[in-house]
Amino acid sequence: MAFPLTLIDGRRVSAFVGGLLPRVFFALAFVFAGVIWLIGSSNPFTPAGYVGYLTRGAVFGKTSFYGVQRGPTSAGRKWLVGVTNVSVTPYTYTEDFTGDETVLSRDNLKIAFRVHTVWRIDDQQVPLFMERFSTTIIEHKTDKAPDSIVQVAYANFVREPLRTFARDEVQRRNGLEVKDALIPIGEAVLERIRAYATGSPFVISSVVVGNVQYPAEVADAVSRKLAATQDLQRKDTEIEIERKERTKRQVQAQGIANAMQIIRGQLSTMYIQHEAIEAQKLMVNSPNHTVVYIPAGPMGVPITATFPAAPSESAEAAVR
Repeated sequence: MAFPLTLIDGRRVSAFVGGLLPRVFFALAFVFAGVIWLIGSSNPFTPAGYVGYLTRGAVFGKTSFYGVQRGPTSAGRKWLVGVTNVSVTPYTYTEDFTGDETVLSRDNLKIAFRVHTVWRIDDQQVPLFMERFSTTIIEHKTDKAPDSIVQVAYANFVREPLRTFARDEVQRRNGLEVKDALIPIGEAVLERIRAYATGSPFVISSVVVGNVQYPAEVADAVSRKLAATQDLQRKDTEIEIERKERTKRQVQAQGIANAMQIIRGQLSTMYIQHEAIEAQKLMVNSPNHTVVYIPAGPMGVPITATFPAAPSESAEAAVR
């Protein structure tokens, strides 16, 4: 009787095990698939000032373009989707023309200078930039320098044409004219580089030429010429001051002469006698006075005319 019961229990166990194994298998498969999805998926993030170029990878097949996102944002967690962030903020680059890079002017004078350029990537043309102008391969998860992608593209596409245009504009002018034509040179280079970059994602905002330096002997000669010019100007100023002083003295002398002429024309003998009598009155009425003997004419009036040293014949006849 025990054998049939054992047989029946074995069937029940076999049936139970047969129903449990598929469930366990599906559960394990689901967990495994979830782990694989978590490992293969990501949430691509783009910071502010960048535009993210999204691509979807493939286990078998090829990577394809997925979309573009402007930072700060993320795409959400997606399977095999990565992002390459492209900076769209302005950059300022400096190109040096010094040392062996100095440029000969039209009169064969070596000139050292710098060109400062402000540029950026057009945020509306990031896909074009990535597909036609970017030559840098960047790992989405290990990239430490996201700006390097635009720096390399600038060096490949903009840098050498910009330097060529700058050299050409300086070579068209005489050496000593360059420092006075920095603004026209910068404007000409800007116009040419913008025309060159038309249709590309590179936006050139400004080009400024500066830091012009001449050879030491030329700079010394210019300094000596400037010093001589300043010395001549100083001497011209001194001559002009002396001329003004002379004119001033002439005017003063003429004024004195005119005043003396007026005084001589207005003074008379009667007026002088009147003044002399008034002076005697003041002296007599003064408590402290001294008697002064002066030549006197008729009626005790001081003589104001002059007499010859020897008496004339008419005077002797009058005395007789």
